[in-house]
Amino acid sequence: MPKKATTSRAGRTVPDAAPSRALPLPVYLLAFSLFAMGSTEFLVAGVLPHIADDLRVSLPSAGWMISTFAIGVVLGGPPLAVLTLRWPRRTTLVTAQLAFAACLAAGLLAGDYAVLLATRFACGLAYAGFFAVATVTAVALVPPDRTARASGVVVSGLSLAMVLGGPAGALLGHFTGWRGGFWVIVALTATGALLTLAAVPATRAAAEPSVRRELRVLSRPGLWVVFAATLLSTASYMVTYNYLAALLTDVTGIPDVWVPAVLTLFGVGAFAGLTVGGRISDGRPHRALLTGALGIAAVSALLALLASHPVAAVVLVPMLGVAGFVLNPALYARVFAIAGEAPTLAGATTVSMFQLGISLVPPVAGAVLNAGSGLAAIPWTGAALALLTLAAALLDRAKS
Repeated sequence: MPKKATTSRAGRTVPDAAPSRALPLPVYLLAFSLFAMGSTEFLVAGVLPHIADDLRVSLPSAGWMISTFAIGVVLGGPPLAVLTLRWPRRTTLVTAQLAFAACLAAGLLAGDYAVLLATRFACGLAYAGFFAVATVTAVALVPPDRTARASGVVVSGLSLAMVLGGPAGALLGHFTGWRGGFWVIVALTATGALLTLAAVPATRAAAEPSVRRELRVLSRPGLWVVFAATLLSTASYMVTYNYLAALLTDVTGIPDVWVPAVLTLFGVGAFAGLTVGGRISDGRPHRALLTGALGIAAVSALLALLASHPVAAVVLVPMLGVAGFVLNPALYARVFAIAGEAPTLAGATTVSMFQLGISLVPPVAGAVLNAGSGLAAIPWTGAALALLTLAAALLDRAKS
């Protein structure tokens, strides 16, 4: 009996081959590549003093390595999505990976602060281009009832970068010099490019790629409601995560030596949240969105109230990771549901919104702290942002 075929919302006809619910191998390879490239975002913080000393710049100046990468991600995704729209997706993925590896290697070899900043910005551009097309490609490889799960698996590479890639690279940097971890990322990214070329099939859009169609879809108001939820939800958990180390030591009283272990629990929770969210978001995306937003608000409020109690704080940290990441696959599911016939630019803008949410954390948290509030006010800020996320999720549900 012939196998039936199903058309994915991202534009490729895929066979309903077997009752197995397993995702195809290329989806996991894309997650590996995102892990490799994403680790560079979390590695810098762990070796920042060493970078400042080696390049003979101030610590704030060295911190611009983080900012320039973030700016590249925010600005790079949508324009690159348009420029590469007519390229085969596999070609775009491999080109982005090789450009990322080459720019990172060039910055390491130059050893000049200005060149390093320029190459970090270029790395951000390449990373944004890869991230956006990777999620669209993963969705194109699976039937419509597994799109959220597939995008969740790809994004899980980023949570692995947070929990494993960044800390491991920083540890390696202490033994080999700060460049050591980055050279490993270069090697892993190049390996990922080869695996992508060998194993990721050439996907095609259901219709001829059209910049006009992509822009027309991007103008849909419902899409911008989801973008708002993406930005707000990311800022809601990252504002607390970015200050967890200070909160745990100054308020909770946990010794410095245990802080990395507690932060790792956040990453473990994030990975669990992506796994659960990916499984429920295909059929019930709004349930995942509302659960995640309410979860972030509740856990953040409890963390603000119970931060001085070590056991409670340690338990709440991974719960924040679960709540924060359980809604990420649902956000992609909603984006691809609204922009299914022209998903590339919408997917790229989603990546930019994630990064913009992270980038807004320092000024928002700085305003709270400069107003005279203590560190315990930071989780309250996260709770408030989560309630705004909840409002956006409710609006999205009402419009769908």
